[in-house]
Amino acid sequence: MSSSEPASGAVTRSTVLVVDDDSRERAQLCAIVSAAGAFDVVAQASSGYEAIRAIHEHNPDIVALDLERDGDRSLDLLGYIMVESPRPVIVLSEQALPLPHPVLNAIDFSAIEFVVKPASRGAADSEILQRRLLAALDAAANARIGGLRIDRAKRAAARASRAARRAGRTGTDASGPPAQSAVAIAASTGGPRALLEVVPQLPEDLPAAVLIVQHMPAGFTRLLAERLDRVSRLSVREATAGEVLKAGVVYLAPGGVHMALQRTAGGISVTREETEPVWGLRPAADVLFGAVARHFGPRSMGVVLTGMGRDGANGLRAIREVGGWTAVQDAASAVVSSMPRAAAPHAVLQLPLENLARAIATQAAQLSRTRTG
Repeated sequence: MSSSEPASGAVTRSTVLVVDDDSRERAQLCAIVSAAGAFDVVAQASSGYEAIRAIHEHNPDIVALDLERDGDRSLDLLGYIMVESPRPVIVLSEQALPLPHPVLNAIDFSAIEFVVKPASRGAADSEILQRRLLAALDAAANARIGGLRIDRAKRAAARASRAARRAGRTGTDASGPPAQSAVAIAASTGGPRALLEVVPQLPEDLPAAVLIVQHMPAGFTRLLAERLDRVSRLSVREATAGEVLKAGVVYLAPGGVHMALQRTAGGISVTREETEPVWGLRPAADVLFGAVARHFGPRSMGVVLTGMGRDGANGLRAIREVGGWTAVQDAASAVVSSMPRAAAPHAVLQLPLENLARAIATQAAQLSRTRTG
């Protein structure tokens, strides 16, 4: 029985293990968690060994893990959790800390939320940390983690094969034609793992641009783009303002700004906008989806994956209204189902995660045949 499962009449409070090798920062994290009222800190640890013992002794619902400077021991712990005792993990790291490989590995191990710690420790920065951490805890408390146990050997072999095929491509992202159709994808909690399942399965001759909004902090989106690029047939990159969308290229919205589109002489190009957050989010999928609907019309495709909240629902409706194709991940395969559930009324299809790449490829091919026929 989970440690947060209530006795009759009791109030459910999710339990948290806090792991940080700095005693002062660990105390601050514990204080934030405890003060929220919806969570109990059942244990704290200063090392991976202590954390493993605490996981087995206290069975916490959530692990809040500070990523150490070298990253290795933290990632050993993260790998242990996701293989031996899967549960939601929140990874915290310092904003200025250069951790490309550890963070990429954390994404691969299915850490479901990422929190950037402010560089300083003033009162205002403490409030920022509190807001970010509590939002991540709330999302983690609503996560379904059971389906994320990983078979590393099988996945590694498949990714090595895809990487080898991709290495043989020459100039696809530079010489590809301007996109005549586009698929917009939205993801939040559990999204990095979902994207690692969907994007690498898209074919290298996909006749559409792929645009993704993943709710992650600035800096983390670049790392996610690099991770996806390494294991995918398609070229994947963080979107740059002004670049013209090309068929067969994947563009990830940078953290901290909205990704939108504009029509230019060369084709549909990316814009980055620092306008107000939507649903408290920037980037927001509703902004991107609306732009895709306006510029691609019935050649739009929209997909809403796992996540908390309702971002993407209005955008999916816009794509449906202009005659585009829409789909959502089904609740059974989503880590958190509220985003796809909110968008479901506007979806043509509700599919398990494993079937979405094939559905996207089929629809993109059909649109290409219609255009050239």
